[in-house]
Amino acid sequence: MSAAAPPPGWHPDIRAARAWAERRAGDVSFAVRTERRGWSWRGATTYRSASVVKAMLLVAYLRSGDVRDRALRADERALLAPMIRYSDNDAADAISARVGLARMSALARRAGMRHFLPYPSWGGSSIAAADQARFFLKVDRLVPRRHRAYALALLRGIVAGQRWGIARAVPRGWRIAFKGGWGRGVTREVNHQVALLTNGRLRVSIAVLTADNPSHAYGAATQQGVAARLLRGLARVANGKVVRVERGLGWPRRAS
Repeated sequence: MSAAAPPPGWHPDIRAARAWAERRAGDVSFAVRTERRGWSWRGATTYRSASVVKAMLLVAYLRSGDVRDRALRADERALLAPMIRYSDNDAADAISARVGLARMSALARRAGMRHFLPYPSWGGSSIAAADQARFFLKVDRLVPRRHRAYALALLRGIVAGQRWGIARAVPRGWRIAFKGGWGRGVTREVNHQVALLTNGRLRVSIAVLTADNPSHAYGAATQQGVAARLLRGLARVANGKVVRVERGLGWPRRAS
């Protein structure tokens, strides 16, 4: 794999993203990272993870000592693929039981996460935007080389019905690997997305976490608005021109 690099001369528009977030109803935080620097607003604020933590379950499972150096079995793929691509909760239950809390904590330490706390019921795990951006910047590199392409293919292959928010704000020329989480947890409604954007050797990670939105659609629109402002200018880095962000949105109602 070629050495990664930060986008030359680019930085996220934190001021515009914050101004947008402050006008929105509900609770919003976000973070962005490149290879050399990180930015955040309320980045240490913690939330229940919902299905965002399934990306960590994927990585932790593939790093397991009895998995990392062998080919995956068909029954394992039959759990991992729907857990990520469709956000299947039953599959996540099965993988979580195999991974356990200790391996999740070990992965968080390995990734340099400071606020992550695993929870027996995976969706109740505690996450923060700054941690999630840190994790997703290196999400592929945390996976053993043997399974790296497979993990990225799953995170890039989220079904169309779940590609809202950040996925609607990807600058032209960039690819996205991401995971979302939404629904009512133990205490409050959440709607989160975290992502890795790549263009050749260039890498940017982004996390937008929200809670207490008036509706799922509203939360997804908040994510898209924050991401569009943070990622402004990346198209120039990739292609020498700015392109408009896609506008049309549609979301299913299924909690995850």
